[in-house]
Amino acid sequence: MAALALGFPFSRDDESIWQYPVLNLAMSNLPKAILLDLDDTILSAFGAAEGQWRRVIAEFADRLGPHPPEEVYASIQAYSRHLWSDQARHKHWRHRIGDARRHIIETAFAKLRAESGVPAPPPAVCHALADRFNEIQEAELKMFPGAHETLDRLKELGVKLALVTNGAAEPQRKKVTRFALEHRFDHIQIEGEHGFGKPEEQAYLHAMSALGVEARDTWMVGDNLEWEVVAPQRLGIYAIWYDGSGQGLPPGSSIRPDRIIRSLPELLPESAQDEPGISAGAR
Repeated sequence: MAALALGFPFSRDDESIWQYPVLNLAMSNLPKAILLDLDDTILSAFGAAEGQWRRVIAEFADRLGPHPPEEVYASIQAYSRHLWSDQARHKHWRHRIGDARRHIIETAFAKLRAESGVPAPPPAVCHALADRFNEIQEAELKMFPGAHETLDRLKELGVKLALVTNGAAEPQRKKVTRFALEHRFDHIQIEGEHGFGKPEEQAYLHAMSALGVEARDTWMVGDNLEWEVVAPQRLGIYAIWYDGSGQGLPPGSSIRPDRIIRSLPELLPESAQDEPGISAGAR
């Protein structure tokens, strides 16, 4: 109903609009408020993980014994997907991300040992591997092109902005400071600081209350289909999925975002997307 309420001639149940991998609708009317995710929406955070893992594994190849790098990578990825696929496990481990990656690597090697009989590297090596990945991943965090400029322009246009991010307090606050985001938001809500996070209803309700707006006046923008589309839609929030990879919705997905974008500048009216430093096509 959110799409119809905003004047678009379809509902999210209209199958004809979902055949395209990216739905890019020109928006001339902005809402009173926008709630934005942080990682892989404003910051390029985890999208480069595949290449980072491969580089770290190659760096440690001489300490991983007879385990081929590709098998190590595949085992790490398989267990990582398993761990993060469950909401309860996700909530537990995202508050201790360093320990999570050590746990993932130790479990991945335990599975390889069970399958091949080849001993796993010592725990110290597994921990060093995980810590090196954490170091590289943090060092290579960066803003998506046009993100700062888009946030600044939205504020100039009178839109209230809230940053709503999951994760532990210290690392998430560190990102906010490092990338000069504090003054760009009217409300910053970090799960580890507030004690609740997405997809809990309280996360969205609290952010809207802090901004003094209601669901009908609010957009939610982010890359997680459950956290930034399904849960907000239940509350009547207009849900915009950030499809940074351009791969489109997963095959067979029943989730229907109200809108899909590939870059933050697409949130702006078309007339503002051509301003200096802002490019809707920039990736």
